Amino acid sequence: MSVPGSSGRADVAVVGQVARDLVLRIDELPEAGVSAAVAQRRETLGGKGANQAVALAQLGGTVGLVGVVGDDDTATAMLDRARQDGIDVRPVIRRAGAETGLIVEVLEAGGHYRYLEHLPDTVLLTEDDIAARADVLAGARAVTVQLQQSAEAALAAARVGRAAGRLVVLDGVPATEQADELLDCADALRADAREAELLAGEPITDPRAALRHARGLLDRGPTLVALGVAGQGDVFAWPGGELFRPHAEVPVVDTTGAGDALVAALTLALVRGAAPDQAARMATTAASISVRHAGGRPRLRPDLIGAAPEAADRQA
Repeated sequence: MSVPGSSGRADVAVVGQVARDLVLRIDELPEAGVSAAVAQRRETLGGKGANQAVALAQLGGTVGLVGVVGDDDTATAMLDRARQDGIDVRPVIRRAGAETGLIVEVLEAGGHYRYLEHLPDTVLLTEDDIAARADVLAGARAVTVQLQQSAEAALAAARVGRAAGRLVVLDGVPATEQADELLDCADALRADAREAELLAGEPITDPRAALRHARGLLDRGPTLVALGVAGQGDVFAWPGGELFRPHAEVPVVDTTGAGDALVAALTLALVRGAAPDQAARMATTAASISVRHAGGRPRLRPDLIGAAPEAADRQA
């Protein structure tokens, strides 16, 4: 898989977390003071930004990653892994004296998971970091911005993408103070079920309610809004259209990587000129593939997006 050269334009510049990901599968979480055997252990490149970058590369996109790691051995190993995945890691910032982020997922039988995260401020992007990588963002066809970074850095990245006329995709909940400008900079917004309820300020119990909130967000700037509905599926709304995609009926091992796969597939589809409904189908199919294995690292291929079990579209 080729890495975009200095003279080429990446399909997508991903702005987000880069971390070491440790997944521990156990039968049942023990009580305090009691040990439990780990059935499976998996260590790899992780963090939402890196997971989205991996998914984009697996789907055939060229991708540059803008994030922060430390100057430790863990960073070296994670960047080597990303290069093998076909990701341009030259934009990744190695922060002197910082420890690379660590995300531990404890996954019980039945798909119940708990996260333990060590993501200190030193490995979060700053406005200065974004300014130093503005040429990378402006040079890509699309910019995805993970809103779990600092609000100032997220807004700076969105501004660069908007000023350059690039497709800007937001992933998460805009911070209150920056929400209006962030949404005004965005072409697309994705929020999972929990985040969608934070945006709405109330529980979202069915697709019809989710679509109502999605249409309200369209009035604030984005031309495509995708919201999760807990236990049911995803809604997509755009000017003149809407779609509800129920969760595909597939064996679910772990849902942690579904959102990152969805964002990656949605972004790449839009970059390549897909209509909103086509992009929505590609995105939800990618998510349905990702829930079938443990951990957030995707396992996608372009042919799998077309061949994966499809959930029928339904009226909300």
